[in-house]
Amino acid sequence: MDLEITGNTALVTASSSGLGKASAKALAREGANVVVNGRDEDRLAEAVGDVEAVATGEVVGHPGDLTREEDVSALVERTVDEFGGIDHLVTSAGGPPSGPFLETDEDDWYDAFDLLVMSVVRLVHESADYLRADGGGTVVTITSRSVKEAIDSLVLSNSVRMSVVGLEKTLSTELAPDVRANAVLPGPHETARIRELVEQSVDRGEYGSYEEGLEARGSGNPMGRIGDPMELGDLVAFLSSERSSYVNGVAIPVDGGAGSSNL
Repeated sequence: MDLEITGNTALVTASSSGLGKASAKALAREGANVVVNGRDEDRLAEAVGDVEAVATGEVVGHPGDLTREEDVSALVERTVDEFGGIDHLVTSAGGPPSGPFLETDEDDWYDAFDLLVMSVVRLVHESADYLRADGGGTVVTITSRSVKEAIDSLVLSNSVRMSVVGLEKTLSTELAPDVRANAVLPGPHETARIRELVEQSVDRGEYGSYEEGLEARGSGNPMGRIGDPMELGDLVAFLSSERSSYVNGVAIPVDGGAGSSNL
């Protein structure tokens, strides 16, 4: 299926690794010009190379910390300077620390809100006029399945990420019809973090091989496995395209059917 986004411009935050990087690759493979973002400049440069390897459009990298207002402004400005505008904004950010409620202090709450919510607020504020121009654009927020179902020892993610979905739903009406806004709610995918955890379990002798450990992590999933990051990336690209032109204001779990929520 041709998503018809060749020549469009996509800004994908926190895309030097993980699900953000997969989203950048999916968009670049479909012909969009993509700006890749991350804090670590070495990892960012490596990610740009990986995205370029599948791209049919242009790819540039821009470092920046999403919790810094000036970095967000510079990121949007660089995108516009490079490509003349922004058609698609994909927001992603690293997860907040794990831990139960009574071991989470006030600073942890403020830091999580700044990272997960205010980063999106700032990005949309800076990008809104560009997204509305030339026929309109899209916003896709990458959050977590914890929005649907609370996960043990992830009180910050369970609580704060719901604000992102509330914001996305509000944007889907306030910016419509020029801009569509949707969210994706990933479950476990084979990202660098999951690979690290599986490798640690192998080192501890819990599994005989990486493949065995990875299979065990997906054993409780109806699909019998965890996700490939590109499966989520492909959905992000679809939601950014005119092929999903009547999909607006939704939050889509991408978890292989693991969730128990009816809605």
